Amino acid sequence: MNLDNSWWENLRAYLELRWDMVLSDAIDHVVIVVISVALSTIIGVGLGIATYRTQRPRDLVLAVTGTFLTIPSLALFGIFIAVPGLGLGGRSVVVALVLYGLLPIVRNTIVGLREVDSAVVESAQGMGMGRGQRLLRVELPLAWPVILTGIRVSTLILIGIAAIGAYINGPGLGEQIFSGLAHIGGASALSEVLAGTLGIVVLAILFDLMYVAVSWITIPKGIR
Repeated sequence: MNLDNSWWENLRAYLELRWDMVLSDAIDHVVIVVISVALSTIIGVGLGIATYRTQRPRDLVLAVTGTFLTIPSLALFGIFIAVPGLGLGGRSVVVALVLYGLLPIVRNTIVGLREVDSAVVESAQGMGMGRGQRLLRVELPLAWPVILTGIRVSTLILIGIAAIGAYINGPGLGEQIFSGLAHIGGASALSEVLAGTLGIVVLAILFDLMYVAVSWITIPKGIR
């Protein structure tokens, strides 16, 4: 690939010709990230709630979810190809992304809940609230800013890793990148790689702005 002064013109011409395909890949990328983040959030917050009070389960969950992030993504995607019911395609990508997205959410859920002032919890208990009520009405709302940060970090991580899912026929902008890399030296190779890469950067910025808006909407001014 020759990065000369005409790269921008070539990219613009490519986008004008293949805009529908790039947009479709971007939508697929968003969908697979949203599904994966939603599942990671449900599982991660649940694990955090289940373990934040006791040290051994807490340490175990953090160690296991941390281990997932040490596994190279190509290796993990490759492992899931052989799993019955997964194979090539989006299912394997979603499962892998869920595993990669757990650590920031689990860790921040635990940290957020443990940082809630014990005096506030005791006051809620003194008002007659049961454990479940204290969790839902006091602890989780106070821990929400930290939990949301974990979800935000997880989302940004998964936006990048999702591109590698194209290696096993997963959907998303990774298809543009791998297609370009497959015929390096071709007329549109660089444009395909740039279209996929810049598309991922734009999605990351948009998701980040969305989380800024969510934080302003859901977090009271007094605890931001």
